[in-house]
Amino acid sequence: MTSTPPSADLRHRLDRARTSAAAAGVDALLVSPGSDLRYLTGYDAKPLERLTCLILPAEGAPTLVVPGLERPAATASGVGDLGLEIVPWQETDDPYALVAKLLPADVRRVALDNHMWAEKVLAFRASLPGVEQTLAGEILRELRMRKTPAEIEALRAAGAAIDRVHARIGEWLRPGRTEAEVGRDIYDAIIAEGHVQVDFVIVGSGPNSASPHHEVSDRVIQAGEPVVVDIGGTNAAGYCSDETRTYAVGGPVPEEFIRFYDVLQRAQEAACAHVRPGVTAESVDAVARDIITEAGYGDAFIHRTGHGIGMEGHEDPYIVAGNTLPLEPGMAFSVEPGIYFEGRHGARIEDIVVVTETGVEALNLRPHDLRLIDG
Repeated sequence: MTSTPPSADLRHRLDRARTSAAAAGVDALLVSPGSDLRYLTGYDAKPLERLTCLILPAEGAPTLVVPGLERPAATASGVGDLGLEIVPWQETDDPYALVAKLLPADVRRVALDNHMWAEKVLAFRASLPGVEQTLAGEILRELRMRKTPAEIEALRAAGAAIDRVHARIGEWLRPGRTEAEVGRDIYDAIIAEGHVQVDFVIVGSGPNSASPHHEVSDRVIQAGEPVVVDIGGTNAAGYCSDETRTYAVGGPVPEEFIRFYDVLQRAQEAACAHVRPGVTAESVDAVARDIITEAGYGDAFIHRTGHGIGMEGHEDPYIVAGNTLPLEPGMAFSVEPGIYFEGRHGARIEDIVVVTETGVEALNLRPHDLRLIDG
């Protein structure tokens, strides 16, 4: 279970969201369970077929509509301390009609959170005929991607916790074990080292290291193979970790691998060093990509350089060509170039960084060198 931010912080977020909605010409935000609802209210509501919905009008008091059986949980979350009225609905009620009734009488345009289930979006279309619907993400991402000092501290703690797991990889990673066996040990360590939830465990050995989103399999790890370990979780403050290191297991890896790993390490470190206020998101991608391309491996770098991180593992800003967003202090994201040769081997190095007033702070501090783990 994650902890709840101070009420003063949540009220500030609600006020900022309300102001931003008004500036965007939106009469109200409609937010269902997920990270947006947690960000605005601290309520980690269950995503159920029954509707839970925050109504945040551009003018007026917010309301939280909840299933009757979820009212105790909503009350216990502390949302009442934020000045939210909790309005329960019963099994035979139409919650969408209830939300429509609670909206301002002159409502013309509402914004729905980006991850609202399709069945709920369509139900709102039916209950709000003539009301334009748009995405709340256009409003909320502007608030969420600029982290406060408290949020950065939560991300810093998450980064230190996942560093501690990577520091222990030598306890579990060795030839003769399967990826799944190693993954189970890592899973347990993610919790033991300071997370309340495991979000993902990738252990890609040999040819599986060339699949960026491979998870684990029953493949037996062989001596002399590279292994990509990409892991992350969520801590008690509700913020995520994400860190990738590449290991050599049980003996030296092929010379070809050493050559492109050296290029990858140089590209990743140069991209991190480039981060500072005012440079664009796409320029960070370009720094890494240009180094890899100039070395002849451009076609083997098959994904963007990074993604934002906070209450979700992937959120704005995205570090990719075409994103001309200037970076600002408080923006946090991954820097994770990779080089992959399908069917043979691959490598990735990933750190979470945060933009500071003068430059960049890395939240992951484990060495980037290819670490040899003896069998």
